[in-house]
Amino acid sequence: MRLETQYSIFMVNKPGVLAQVLGEFAHAKINIVALTMVDTVEHGVMRLVATPGAKVKKMLDRLNLQYGETDILCLNLSNKAGALADVTQKLAKAHINITYAYCTAGARGGRTTGILKVADVKKAMKILGKGTSTTAPTKNKKKVVRRSPASNR
Repeated sequence: MRLETQYSIFMVNKPGVLAQVLGEFAHAKINIVALTMVDTVEHGVMRLVATPGAKVKKMLDRLNLQYGETDILCLNLSNKAGALADVTQKLAKAHINITYAYCTAGARGGRTTGILKVADVKKAMKILGKGTSTTAPTKNKKKVVRRSPASNR
């Protein structure tokens, strides 16, 4: 678990705008860790966590895009049923409100990243850090080798 900066980027809701912005991220070699989009009639809002942060701000300023910055929790979760539910239940018991959340998609047996905007970041980190594992325990340290479906024929 770590504290990250999330960028909320306000964009005109027209064809090609998202492709242009994401193309600029790719060109600047900015890695997007997690992303979600919401829209209204007038504009779209892209929330994202990306690295390195200094490059993100510089690029957004260069593109003259309106954006905001928010501290969020970035959790490394097991890609299994109930992983996010466990975290949200611990926060609920501590009376910590979750304003919104979104996750990346993980591969089978892989990991997933959970993004949470909470009312009290310090308290949430303390609660989730206490004897809480947001990752699955590993019994054996075998290396996982992924093969393409074509190689299994």
